[in-house]
Amino acid sequence: MKKQISKINVFFEAFPKKAVLLHPVFQISNAMKSPAKYGFDNEKYLKIQSEHIKERIAKFGDKLYLEFGGKLFDDFHASRVLPGFQPDSKLKMLSQLIDVAEIVIVISAVDIEKNKVRGDLGITYDVDVLRLRDAFMSRGFMVNSVVVTHYNGQASTDAYRHRLERMGIKVYYHRIIEGYPNNVALIDSDEGFGRNDYVETTRPLVVVTAPGPGSGKMAVCLSQLYQENKRGIKAGYAKFETFPVWNLPLKHPVNVAYEAATADLSDVNMIDPFHLEAYGETAVNYNRDIEIFPVLNAIFESIYGENPYKSPTDMGVNMVGYCLSDDEACCEASKQEIIRRYYTALCDLAKGKGTENEVNKIALLMKQAKISTADRKTTLAAKERKEKEGVASAAIELADGTIITSHTSALLGPSAALLLNATKHLAGIDHDVKLIPQAMIEPIQKTKVSFLHGNNPRLHTDEVLVAISMLSLWDENCKKALECLPQLKGCQVHSTVMLSEVDQKIFKKLGIGLTCDPVAKK
Repeated sequence: MKKQISKINVFFEAFPKKAVLLHPVFQISNAMKSPAKYGFDNEKYLKIQSEHIKERIAKFGDKLYLEFGGKLFDDFHASRVLPGFQPDSKLKMLSQLIDVAEIVIVISAVDIEKNKVRGDLGITYDVDVLRLRDAFMSRGFMVNSVVVTHYNGQASTDAYRHRLERMGIKVYYHRIIEGYPNNVALIDSDEGFGRNDYVETTRPLVVVTAPGPGSGKMAVCLSQLYQENKRGIKAGYAKFETFPVWNLPLKHPVNVAYEAATADLSDVNMIDPFHLEAYGETAVNYNRDIEIFPVLNAIFESIYGENPYKSPTDMGVNMVGYCLSDDEACCEASKQEIIRRYYTALCDLAKGKGTENEVNKIALLMKQAKISTADRKTTLAAKERKEKEGVASAAIELADGTIITSHTSALLGPSAALLLNATKHLAGIDHDVKLIPQAMIEPIQKTKVSFLHGNNPRLHTDEVLVAISMLSLWDENCKKALECLPQLKGCQVHSTVMLSEVDQKIFKKLGIGLTCDPVAKK
């Protein structure tokens, strides 16, 4: 595995050979940097995006199936590459239509079988379906059913269906169709879409969403159009897809970051040939939408006699490209996202969860974007600290550009030490002040090793936070440090070793962007 990672990690050693690091707290430059700039006008987006969705709904008759690409809420990828985009923006727009809308959640049987995990939340897709359902219903939305796509008799899927049905949730199967999406004659027939379960819906707007990409949302919508037509119901289809952004250049970092985010799906951004032919206008779409367009075209011709859309881009109502207020800020944020995705792919490969293809694809995207891992400041700082100390190290970039570093000690792991160093700096506490007395750490270590039979005596981030929380009752420094935790949201961290699941979750909960070298802890 070490040889494999060394072979494919083409950017990993692009760092200075000499380290200049005299103190665990230092700045990138003498002048303090300004906080990260917003690059996206979220209020403008809410206004013009909702207007276009309403216009699209008005174009169709009895029912509209509206496919929501990406995350309907908790869209953290969009908020990372478009600084200023709010993760719940789509949900806010949809709330305006709550009385006429119902939600259908889609999950692929393939994702159930392989226990696919949402990288941003650390939960499997099958668990996320229930989380999404509860979240929608708590906000007053009707969640009618769950559709399992790509069904081919998988035992894991049958067990999942029985579990949902015991909870009173309607579950429908959509089956694998041989030759999909190219065999249009079979797909648009009783032996194709006609074999799928008909999803019973009651409201004029049916929002089709999923835990993540590649779940089969569009196929569900098209299958329903076929089924509705058989029942004499005139139904339409539209797509709300945030990425790729159709009116940004093909190689714009925002669009390249989307390819990096979907490297496991082998999605490829492409110029929409149908749009170019129909309008003489260049528009960006991606391979799956372009491949499926002939199927959609055949279905619409069967229902209406003609297709109201001349291209896959026409199907969408994506206004993101009109709301970039600072293109440079969005480009920089997107480049950083690509690097984060690269490190994630490397670590997944090291853990046996990823593939070489994913790593190689993102490495190629980094070349196209003219970036390397050396463009992540925390990576440079963490490696410099490791070279100086000879042990695992970590670094965090604060909102003002200040870089704080840490290293492994007998008492603390690098991530736990980093949180202490960062909060002390933000609170104005001298670095030499010990927030947690050694006499308090040692009994915790004894419990971990002697009584709980752990191998690592060093404190994790959660244990450190619990300790300073307790000490804050009478120690003013601990209280000040604890109150600085919210300032870490949006900061970036790099570790020279892969962190434990506990530490990773703590950084996620704090809103910190984390990358790690694909090196196991010793």
